[in-house]
Amino acid sequence: MISVGVVGASGFTGAELLRLLGAHPGFEVVVATGDTQAGTAVADLYPSLAAAYPHLSFRSLEDMSLLSSVELAFLALPHGASQELVGRLPASVRWVIDLSADFRLRDPSLYPSWYGAPHTAPELLVRFVYGLPELFRKDLAGAARVAVPGCYPTAASLALAPLVEEGLVEPSGLIVDAASGVSGAGRTPKPSTAFCTVDEDFTAYGLLSHRHTPEMEQVLASVAPDGEEVSVLFTPHLAPMNRGILATCYARPRAEVSTGFLLDLYRERYAGEPFLVVSDRSPSTKAALGSNSAHLTVRFDERTGWVVALCAIDNLVKGASGQAIQCANLLTGQPEETGLSAIGVYP
Repeated sequence: MISVGVVGASGFTGAELLRLLGAHPGFEVVVATGDTQAGTAVADLYPSLAAAYPHLSFRSLEDMSLLSSVELAFLALPHGASQELVGRLPASVRWVIDLSADFRLRDPSLYPSWYGAPHTAPELLVRFVYGLPELFRKDLAGAARVAVPGCYPTAASLALAPLVEEGLVEPSGLIVDAASGVSGAGRTPKPSTAFCTVDEDFTAYGLLSHRHTPEMEQVLASVAPDGEEVSVLFTPHLAPMNRGILATCYARPRAEVSTGFLLDLYRERYAGEPFLVVSDRSPSTKAALGSNSAHLTVRFDERTGWVVALCAIDNLVKGASGQAIQCANLLTGQPEETGLSAIGVYP
């Protein structure tokens, strides 16, 4: 049994980590930190976790020795916090899985423009592998540090990667329209995410400036042939639901394609992937609810000449905590599917 610490466990992604780890046969949570909830029982803040953690309480991370008994650390912290923390982790921590954006971008010069501040530990960026197994599984073998992808980049990258990999579409001018549930904004109350704000509303935000844009471009450029430059126009939307992301992506084809050809391409590219479902059905966020699955489809519109690729995920599972555990399984030599389900909750 591998000892696990969840740093930032009181947030939504931290709570989702606790939920999934509570049923994992190879990981044991020994520390859960949450500075704003220090001293609070996990079961009091999240009664849904009471059966799994009847005696666990959130602790403050003022003393880093708290993690000295931990072999694997999940960092579920706000942007900027992991940069300051990683270099001070005890030597006992063999594996680090960071769920923030702190180590996703390889180019440190992107952080000031997209995240509003320079990276404080740019020398550590090269130590982190990008944790999207379906595209970069080979990189994860033997890794010790993983940067878990953002929720929007996960959905968009899975939807567009087969097209970009094969050189079938123009890599510049890719369009991603995606909608997320409110849990993607985190547990901290905000006027923009209050019930009366989001209920019966649907709105775009982060116009032309959302911080997940360079991450999408980096991922797709990594799989593009001949180092082609990739540009993405990304527009996120907030939907009045708790969980889920639906990404609708558009690209101009370079070659003659058809819907049947593209569906066969996606089925072949993702064959054997335990969490990816490719079909001619229109993806639904509820189909992925509570699971680590991603549901995909693709179409070619003969009338307009555009390719449309769609992906639906649960933003807290495949878009964050489930994907983190999927990566942790690979790092620690356990079967990739351990502790995770590809089956959604319905209704």
